[in-house]
Amino acid sequence: MAEGRGARVAGGPPPSATHAAVAWCGCGALLLAVGAFNFVQPLPDIEVVALVVMAATALGVFLPDLLWQRVYRRALIAPSGPGDWPRTLTKAAGLAGSVGFVALLYWLLPEYYRPEPFYQHYWTALKWVLPAWAAVALPYLWWVDRRLAEPRDALWETGRILTLRWRGARPAIVGQYLLGWLVKGYFLPLMFTYFCTDLGKVLHYDAGRATAGFAGAYDFLYTALYFVDVALVSMTYVMSLKLTDTHIRSSEPSFFGWAIALVCYQPFWSLISDQYIQYERVPWGHWFAPYPALYAAWGTLILLLVAAYVWATVSFGGRFSNLTHRGIITNGPYRYTKHPAYIAKNLSWWMLSLPFMVTDGWSGALRRSLALLRSIIFGPKPRNGT
Repeated sequence: MAEGRGARVAGGPPPSATHAAVAWCGCGALLLAVGAFNFVQPLPDIEVVALVVMAATALGVFLPDLLWQRVYRRALIAPSGPGDWPRTLTKAAGLAGSVGFVALLYWLLPEYYRPEPFYQHYWTALKWVLPAWAAVALPYLWWVDRRLAEPRDALWETGRILTLRWRGARPAIVGQYLLGWLVKGYFLPLMFTYFCTDLGKVLHYDAGRATAGFAGAYDFLYTALYFVDVALVSMTYVMSLKLTDTHIRSSEPSFFGWAIALVCYQPFWSLISDQYIQYERVPWGHWFAPYPALYAAWGTLILLLVAAYVWATVSFGGRFSNLTHRGIITNGPYRYTKHPAYIAKNLSWWMLSLPFMVTDGWSGALRRSLALLRSIIFGPKPRNGT
């Protein structure tokens, strides 16, 4: 368990792994970076803009985390010697093999090589990121290795297996390590794709429409809130480092846990929702348009719930990740409940969908309500506001 600074209060939750002020510094850096691009003409390719925004967000989180909270002290100790290059090279082999493992899956699975360019933003970004990553990987591994209390870690175990040194191997540790790479390999392209799409919408949103009335303001704020969510999440999947104490401690080991999580995201969600959890969404704006005060009140409540959901994401700082443990969060909305994001998001679904509005009789309303209840248990967040 990663703990923040300060002692644990008796009977209370542990100190949060991310300080609330650090988390909000990251969010502020994100918004400042996006705002700065409003003054850049012409805009670079959206992938370049996204990478710059991610870098600014990472600096906003990790500069105060390292300089103020000194989170590196949680995972690293004073250097124990001049460095062990054979061990470092073994870890480099393990890292190369881990990346190759994910690349092999991308090559094998049609979801990633099909002609439709759904992940094109991700592939373009990799062309910029991978050379820089390759250049700093070995020096970083050497620097961290000599500061670890137990340098013979899961990465070293993976490297030993890949270099055919199997004596004394610990497959369970390697399996956990590779599960962490599966999490990053699956969620990072998906979140980065959403990030680029929403970033384009925010940067090119019609300012006149956003200020012309509540409907335009609602549409912009709904898009912007979910943009902040996927932007932060994209950064956190990249910045999984022991230096910043955001490394993966453990990954979900069970098939059931993985199945429940993955069914909430594409491409699995389309297969499940259309056949088993499809509910007919009644556009709330259509129902309430004749009543401006009710329209504004209902839309404002939806935005507040989405804001609470995004607040939960912000609270993680650089530690958000599905299916993994990267530090316990007890600040922000997690001070009050273990599942603030789910509570806020699920309530917003009901308000967006109005399944209880009678359009084809009470049986239809009941059917839609039960279908939405199933989608709340199994499904992802809606990707649009109306």
